[in-house]
Amino acid sequence: MKPTNISRPRVVLFAAMALAVQGAFAQTLNAPAERISDQAIVADQAGYKALQQRVKALNDKGVPVSNYYLSKAQCWLDVSLHEYTRNDRSAFPQKALEQGAAIVGALETGATPNPGDQTPLVNDAAKLRDDLWTRFGGVKSGAGFSCAAQKVACGEVELVHAGNEFNQQGWRHANPYIQIAEDNLQAAQASAAACGGAPVAAVVKMEPGKGPTVVVEKLTLAADALFRFDKSGLPDLLPAGRARIDSMMIKLDGVYAQISGIKLTGYTDRMGTEAYNQPLSEKRAATVREYILGKGFTGEIVSAGKGEADQVEACTGVAPRAALIGCLQPNRRVEVEVTGIKR
Repeated sequence: MKPTNISRPRVVLFAAMALAVQGAFAQTLNAPAERISDQAIVADQAGYKALQQRVKALNDKGVPVSNYYLSKAQCWLDVSLHEYTRNDRSAFPQKALEQGAAIVGALETGATPNPGDQTPLVNDAAKLRDDLWTRFGGVKSGAGFSCAAQKVACGEVELVHAGNEFNQQGWRHANPYIQIAEDNLQAAQASAAACGGAPVAAVVKMEPGKGPTVVVEKLTLAADALFRFDKSGLPDLLPAGRARIDSMMIKLDGVYAQISGIKLTGYTDRMGTEAYNQPLSEKRAATVREYILGKGFTGEIVSAGKGEADQVEACTGVAPRAALIGCLQPNRRVEVEVTGIKR
């Protein structure tokens, strides 16, 4: 058989295509020292494109672009690609890409808890601006979070991005990303305040001379952020869930001179049977009550469950199951009704 003479450009192209296929599935970048050849760069770009396609596929199946987890996955992907194109030879591009891929994987399979509940300081990034972290946490624990989720998710990622830049090249290089986080926080707070599910203060006027105004305020805690999947007991409260309840109580303590009562109402989504969902909603509300009392709250606090009643999102026609679970997330909640006198 006559030998086939393949030119060097074609060899390079074939090698690049093979590496591209590998990168598309592995979501693993070539080692920094190897990012000097066309084929390595082509393979890495293919990996980014593959993850982007998975994000798009989730959206095509009904997961909103504004979904907290989908937004966070996209923002991790974005900062990874940004630093890759700036020739960042540290572990940051790979670690950020891994975060995005892990969140996407959980959305695809419906796995809980989703890795997006956490925002790790990848590549040992410095933790800058504790005040911004706290304020993002406040938006997440508020009732208007569903309208602000995208800005919160990306703001958290940008804070990690800023911390990585601070370690590498100092404050001047971190500053632009701090600014992005600040802008995202401002937008998130505005969106939460304007959201239909934002805290609603119903003022009950008392007769003149009878005392100060009593306010009834409603807040919402996302059940997915509080509990492990399909669980309801005190040991099943996620660390992030405990932190959200703590943050809410600290916020209320700063706003109210006196809290006369708290009512907790648990809800589930429409998946599963009513016979299963009703007690699950009751147990989750009761667990939040137990946790708050355990923190030293001495006012009256009652809990109840309404199962799959009062659905916030219908998600009609959404498929497959993983996308439906994500779409129905706002329905899985514990509503908090606070009665008291503000400062």
